Amino acid sequence: MTATHYFRGFLGILTREALRFLQQRERFLAALVRPLIWLLVFAAGFRAALGIAIIPPYETYIPYEVYIVPGLLGMIQLFNGMQSSLSMVYDREMGSMRTLLVSPLPRWYLLACKLTAGTFVSILQAYAFLAIAFFFGIEAPLLGYAAVLPALVLSGLMLGALGLLLSSAIRQLENFAGIMNFVIFPMFFLSSALYPLWKMRESSPWLYEICRFNPFTHAVETIRFALYGDFNPWAVAITLGSFTLFLSLAVLGYDPARGMMRRKGGA
Repeated sequence: MTATHYFRGFLGILTREALRFLQQRERFLAALVRPLIWLLVFAAGFRAALGIAIIPPYETYIPYEVYIVPGLLGMIQLFNGMQSSLSMVYDREMGSMRTLLVSPLPRWYLLACKLTAGTFVSILQAYAFLAIAFFFGIEAPLLGYAAVLPALVLSGLMLGALGLLLSSAIRQLENFAGIMNFVIFPMFFLSSALYPLWKMRESSPWLYEICRFNPFTHAVETIRFALYGDFNPWAVAITLGSFTLFLSLAVLGYDPARGMMRRKGGA
């Protein structure tokens, strides 16, 4: 196998995911409508309850709508990661995954290509949301729109790897909805996406600890710091570590010799 074969494999998977995304317009609209409802409707009630929030360097006070934008970007990537894993389960049931995984390219590389393609789609959705929020007067520093790109790449990879891990453990499409809700809603609400951790600590110390150990919290904080021109090395390190762990377990899960695929009779 040469570098050309690897590149063609990556390009083919990326093109397939992009075409699937373009053909599923309702998926794109749902990815934008969901965070926009939180931003434009629910934020009014949360603002009344929480007042103003603070962001790095922590002495800076901002409106609540501005505070939750990074959390809603994380929401977009979280749902996209789960949608990508849903497509993996669907492809397994339809038999198209078998065609992909029996190619001469290493299985770990094919999974990495699938993950990269899904992350690319989630970044497109995230920037579309930022553009819409900008027209509603909710904007970040100009440099932040460029600085947030590496953060979106890292968080998208981590959440996409989590989706891959889940798809390796789910055999039937009917079981996916319940498991997805079991993962998405606790991860989202038990995080700093909608409210600062110090607010959670004031109300419930044990919930604060749960939020602090939630990898989604650190993905959101990575995005938040980058979007507003700062850097949180601790959040980046935990997000990177979570990505490495989830991807490693997903590769093992799709290994027919050792993982879930063996117990389920193949891909």
